[in-house]
Formats: sequence, C-alpha cells, structure tokens
Amino acid sequence: MTDDTGDDRPLPDGGTDVGADTDAGDVALDPWGSSAVDDYRKLFEEFGIESFDDVIGEVPAPHYLMRRGVIFGHRDYRPVAEAMRNDEPFAALSGFMPTGDPHIGHKLVFDELIWHQQQGGDVYGLIADLEAHAARGLSWDEIDEHAESYLLSLLALGFDPEDGEIYRQSTNREVQDLAFELGTKANFSELGAIYDFDGETEVSYMQSVVTQMADILYPQVGDPKPTVIPVGPDQDPHMRLARDLAGRMRYFGVTEAYASFELENDERELVARAYEALSGDESDGDSDVRCAEAADWLAEESPDSTALWDAVETLRAGGKEPLRPRVRVLDRNATEAAFEALVEAVDGEKRVYDGHVDCFELDREAAEELAREIEVENGGYGFLPPSSVYHRFMTGLTGGKMSSSVPASHISLLDDPEEGYDKVMAATTGGRETAEKQRELGGKPDDCPVYELYAYLLAEADDDFAAEVYEECATGERLCGGCKEQAAELMAAFLEEHQEKREEARELLADLGVDLDGDRR
Repeated sequence: MTDDTGDDRPLPDGGTDVGADTDAGDVALDPWGSSAVDDYRKLFEEFGIESFDDVIGEVPAPHYLMRRGVIFGHRDYRPVAEAMRNDEPFAALSGFMPTGDPHIGHKLVFDELIWHQQQGGDVYGLIADLEAHAARGLSWDEIDEHAESYLLSLLALGFDPEDGEIYRQSTNREVQDLAFELGTKANFSELGAIYDFDGETEVSYMQSVVTQMADILYPQVGDPKPTVIPVGPDQDPHMRLARDLAGRMRYFGVTEAYASFELENDERELVARAYEALSGDESDGDSDVRCAEAADWLAEESPDSTALWDAVETLRAGGKEPLRPRVRVLDRNATEAAFEALVEAVDGEKRVYDGHVDCFELDREAAEELAREIEVENGGYGFLPPSSVYHRFMTGLTGGKMSSSVPASHISLLDDPEEGYDKVMAATTGGRETAEKQRELGGKPDDCPVYELYAYLLAEADDDFAAEVYEECATGERLCGGCKEQAAELMAAFLEEHQEKREEARELLADLGVDLDGDRR
C-alpha cells in the first residue's frame, strides 16, 4: 500500500509496498526447491500474479492476513469473492506434504482454509502423501506419522470436518481417476519445461504432479464452481498448469466472432473497432458492413502492426460477407451427443457449422453457462479455471527463509511452550546496535522476524495491536528485549492452548475415518 503522495509506506506485515519503485531481483519459482522471493513485485511482472490490493475491496470481511498484506497476490480471485458476496457455492483447497512437523508457517494456510470455510465455502484439506513419497522419498511409515500431526493441527485451529472434507491422495480413488484423465492432456515435454524434468526423472515423480492437478480440480467434480487454492508463491507453477488443464478438459470453448471465420484475440479487437466505426448508430445487429469495407477501414485508420495486416488479409478474403457480432461456441472435446444437445439448447437465431455454433441472441456469459451445463449433463467436467491467493514467506527466526530442516529457524506447532519461548528470545531482530541508537533512530520492523510473529500470528485479528507494535518499534519507543519478551510469552501461551486443542481433536479425527495407518510399504 502507498499513501496518496506515492511515497513508500511500510506494510503491517513488516514488508514494503510490492509496487514500490525499487530494483527487482531475479525470481525463480520451484515447488520443491528453496524458492525465496526477494522482490514480490517481480511476480506481477513475470508471472501475471495480480496485487491483492486490487481485489480486497470486493471481499466481504477480509481476513487479517489480507488486510495486513501478508496475502499479497492472487490469480482470478474475483469469482470467489463474488460467490461470497452473493451467497453462491465456492470452494477452497490446500494440501500438506507430511515431511515433518507442522510449524507456524503452515498455520498461515490452515487459517486461510478455515476462514474460507467460515465464509460459506466447501473446504478441502488433503495430505499429499503420494507427492511426499515420490518427490521427497519419505517412507510410508514416516508419512503416516506426520499425516496425523497435520490433521490434528488443522482441526485444532477450527476446521469443521462436517462442512468440509479431509483426505489422503493415496486413498482417494476419485482423485486418482481424475489424475489419469488429466494425464491425457499433458505430456513429458510440457512437464519438463515447467519443472525441469529430464530423462533421469522418475515416472512416479511426474505422476505426483498430475495427481496434484487432480487435487486442485477435485472440488469441482460433479459441481463446477469457483475454487481458490491458498499457496505460497513457489507453488505458482502448479496453478498455471492446473488452469491450463482445466481448459483443455472442457468440451466447449466460448468466444466472440464477427463472421464465419475465426480470428486471433488481437485481430478480433481490431475487427470490433472497425465494425463499431462503420456500423454507426445501428445497434440491432442488422448493419450492412462487409468484410472488405472493414479491411479498407483498418488499412487506412489504424497504426501499422502484424496483427493489423493479418486481420486485413483475413477480412479481404471474406469479401462481401456481412460482419455481424455473435457469440461462438467451439467444439473442443465434445462427444457427438453433447454437441447435438448444445445445438438443441441454443434458443433464438443460430448457425451451426462443423465444429462450432454461432449464437446471435445470447451474450457471452449466458453462452458460457449454457455450454457448461450441457457439458456436465453429458459426462464432462465443466471446470472453471481454479483461482489462487499467495502469501508471503515468513522469515526464519535466525534470518533468511524459515525452513523445516533448521529447527532454530521455525517454531513447530508441537514445540514445548517453553521451547517456543526460548526460540523467540533467541531470535534475530531488526533492532539497532544499542538501546541508545534504537531510541534515537528507531528500530527496523521491516527487517524483523519477531515483528513478523506479531503480524502473522500473535496479534491475531487485532490490527490496532499489530500497528502499535510496528509504530513503537519504528519510533524507538519499543526496545527489542521487551518486545521479544512479550512475543515469547504470547507464543508460549499460543502453543499451550493449541496443543490442548490438538489432544481434544484426537477423538474427532479418529471418527472421521481417515486412513492414518496405510498398508503401503
């Protein structure tokens, strides 16, 4: 966020405005590596992730992680927000790879799932055991041990299993069947380009990727609806592939057209401009604009470009064919029965071609809804592209990225409260060299792992408290010793309460029928 002058202003999570005018570092996103994002702004530029600031105003009662900028980006979250506002169906899903104990970094995702459930969503929490075995080489005994721990924390934090679903990849046959179908739309070259797979990559490793795609789309099986996947930015390659596969599985595609032939997107925009200019005030669709006339207008009125001359050439080939706006439904993977059902279902004037139907009395939204309805009725999936929200990585207590393999860098949700207290007291801070300099110059909460604990967890939903800690540090009123002491006491209290709730959740988990002692060996 920035103020009205455009000057940088610290975010409540201890970061700075991701749109600030700073030098951007290189960004590499690796779902299984040690991705670190030095400049989140680069994600907007390189990967098309949008700033969450652009959509937060459309979210009813946004979660404090959204308000504080911890959730900083999204892909196509608007359909989910719209479903919330209108009390319509939507879903949220995230998976947990059981490679160790759950820690406070995982709590971010737990909280995001639970909040979406509280907003009325169908929420899914899964144990990514096939991925853990294939990608990380964990034994099934290790996986079983850690799987229970993740689920206990999810339940202890407030997940309601009666209004949601918990499952393991390895025991969900519907997910595995969907993965098989999705695999017919992906190939090795594509996976190699996305994930850097090569000839030495194990087949099960590649299979685990397709299984994750099935997880992401699973909430829509039998009931297509907006679905959000809360993840860290390192998981974005999965989201891009899942969105592509969702489209490839569709029976129909819907686009806009102006004549019997097809145009590329940039060509279509040019033809639309020519049509609007030449048709004047005639809004009934009965203008006498011909393809050749539009070609001449574009050649004279528009700036030179490859797309322009492609459009001109296509239009001239159309000759005297009238230009007339219509919505086109394309046959991508439809069965013969599904295509015939679609043709029958289109009301009003239409023209049927080999491979598409042109609709003159349906707008695009209505055509998309009809196409999806026909697809599902005829055995297709009708997937909507899944959405995603992205949260910042927590800084490790020792500096750098928080890592499960470095115990001192993180606090496990299973740590003894006294151990959690000690880890906070030993943490790196953003303080000055001496108390005198801190009082004079102020601290650096933007660079402080302890402040992040307040913003991400310890202040909970109390924005005033989080802002107070930030301001007191930045002005020098708050010194590191007292700040860490307060944070350490709050962390110990959180761990004690959480672990009590975990014990209470054991009986609930046992009643859910989740297989925690798999027979795979």
